[in-house]
Amino acid sequence: MPRRFFLPLAAILLSAAPAVAQAPSVAPLPLIPLPRELAVLDTQPLTKGFFITPTASTDDRFAARDFIDAMRTRDVLVRGAPVEGVVRVQLLRAQTAAGKEALRTTGLTLDAAMRDEGYVLRTTRNRVVIVGASASGVFYGVQTLKQLVDGEGKAARLLGARIRDWPAMRYRGFHDDLSRGPVPTLEFQKAQIRAFATWKLNVYSPYFEHTLAYPTDPLIAPPGGAMSRDDVRALVAYAKQYHIDVIPEQEAFGHLHHILKYELYSSLAETPHGHVLAPGQAGSLALIDRMFAELDTLFPSQFVHLGADETDELGLGQTSERVAREGLGAVYLDFLKQIEQRLRPSGKRFLFWGDIAMNSPDLVKTLPKDMVAVAWNYWSFDKFDNYISPFRDAGIETWVAPGVSNWSRVYPDFGIALRNIQGFVRDGQRMGSTGVLNTSWDDDGEAIFNQVWYGVLFGAAASWQPGETNIEQFQSSYGRAFHGDTTGAIDAAQRHLIAAHAALSAANVGDAHDRLFWLDPWTPEGMTVAERMRPVAAQLRIHAESALVLLARARVSGVHNLDAVAALELGARRMDVMGMHFQFADEIVQAYARASDTTKAATAGRELSEIVAINGRAQDLRDAFALTRDLYEAAWRRENRPYALPNVLSRYDQAIQRWIDRMDRVSSARAVFGRTRRVPSPNEVGIPASMPGLR
Repeated sequence: MPRRFFLPLAAILLSAAPAVAQAPSVAPLPLIPLPRELAVLDTQPLTKGFFITPTASTDDRFAARDFIDAMRTRDVLVRGAPVEGVVRVQLLRAQTAAGKEALRTTGLTLDAAMRDEGYVLRTTRNRVVIVGASASGVFYGVQTLKQLVDGEGKAARLLGARIRDWPAMRYRGFHDDLSRGPVPTLEFQKAQIRAFATWKLNVYSPYFEHTLAYPTDPLIAPPGGAMSRDDVRALVAYAKQYHIDVIPEQEAFGHLHHILKYELYSSLAETPHGHVLAPGQAGSLALIDRMFAELDTLFPSQFVHLGADETDELGLGQTSERVAREGLGAVYLDFLKQIEQRLRPSGKRFLFWGDIAMNSPDLVKTLPKDMVAVAWNYWSFDKFDNYISPFRDAGIETWVAPGVSNWSRVYPDFGIALRNIQGFVRDGQRMGSTGVLNTSWDDDGEAIFNQVWYGVLFGAAASWQPGETNIEQFQSSYGRAFHGDTTGAIDAAQRHLIAAHAALSAANVGDAHDRLFWLDPWTPEGMTVAERMRPVAAQLRIHAESALVLLARARVSGVHNLDAVAALELGARRMDVMGMHFQFADEIVQAYARASDTTKAATAGRELSEIVAINGRAQDLRDAFALTRDLYEAAWRRENRPYALPNVLSRYDQAIQRWIDRMDRVSSARAVFGRTRRVPSPNEVGIPASMPGLR
């Protein structure tokens, strides 16, 4: 008998997968962000663990505690007293005698550019020295040290390095949509803060339309779906320890439908129960007064974000005559200035989105010079000058806001997101922007935050590192840095899901949009999409399933941040179900057409069984949506309050019921065939007689 060779399942699936570009550019050490100046030194074992030399600074003691907590999660020993062979860690301030001596002996310097947030780090045999001129600098040195610890438990080792490091941009933030469905729990927000700080972000900006509870306007916030005053106070205090400034965004012009839909506020709407405040209504400024007075009592940041983007209804209702007379830009900027003047006594600096004002560059020059314009673009990869120059030329500070491309997608399209972040931050640095506000949006209410960490970390790297951040280098470091994955499996899984998006785009389907996941292939729109989906469905599924195999391999090897791994698996599985949905719907149509062919009556029973027997295609689709429903609900509950979850689960229930109903109708047809040897027509059982392009 010939000898057989059996390949592991992962090898079989991956050999069938379309080629996925591998990352040839490898960082000298898998650090995110990459330090400004880095020399790789000898690696040493951590068999005796660490000992942190006591420090007098409260902030530095907190940094030490953060390091100890991180090591404990990885079973790396941090001792309370020194022993022979232990690695001593010193956290020093540059102004102290010990700090000056450490700089002298290490041969490293802290210059003026490093004063606010920079640090130096040097490993020698059984010693690590971190020196910063500020609490932030020492803290960020500790974050780098955490990444230099490779492995877990007794197998852990310290990667040796000599580092001088400081950020390219002063403000490095993440903007999180809290108003389109998912509202995180306070505990999850604290976890976000810890992670943001680890990757050296220093701004967290929660986005509110109606999900902050205002005692002066209690109708606005939905019960169970808003942050309370106590939540905010706890979050702000928690973030401060991690050197993160919480900058709230409360929409103050557009995106206010969830307020204006109430009759008590309807007179303030530009159009009936619309989205935009009417500038001519005195009550509009009074509402803004009340909301921002509350914000002032809760958020101590020097900044507050006014929003004021996408005011598309302006001029279509109450202000139509004024806009026709003065122009859209003039009316928009006049109201923005009125808001700023009304709120100026608070002493805050006001951020605003730049998408409307940028179209009136001459009028931009009339804005107060201490405002901050946040230029945003989520789809381009270069040529960002036009988004920044109207404000820079007017002497107004700018931040740039790329996006993680997660909105309304079963998994973020990082093929777009990484290039968008790379280009926008690069051009922002070149044009003098001082900050980055990387963004996620939950447009259709289905987004899972644990799916966006890939984009969060790349945004953190781009805003810390000078110039253009290397995507391939990041992709070769992410899995190890964020998950402790030494196999490369998580990095490869991310590349597969990027390739899955690209395959859909190349087929003119778009990308892995939630709408495609829910779309019934047998509706008129579904049939149109099915024709385009048909050539790419198998490729989509192979990419998604390859990612699932890789993630299973990573789990076995032992990785951390498992909630993010589960969210990644959810995205891959939803992509797989998307392709399966269209494939199997086609196969059901084909099988029923063969069963209905009177010239093939002998095989009709078998064809009907392929649709609705124990392992029929309709059962497969029922089961796929049911499994994904459970996984989705678990992912949601790991990070969010129950509020708004039923809105999404009802869609799963609808999809499950749709295929159960179809199973029942085909089962009835099968029974009719058993009695009469006649197969009811496709129309009688609700199956298309044909599909465009399907043979």
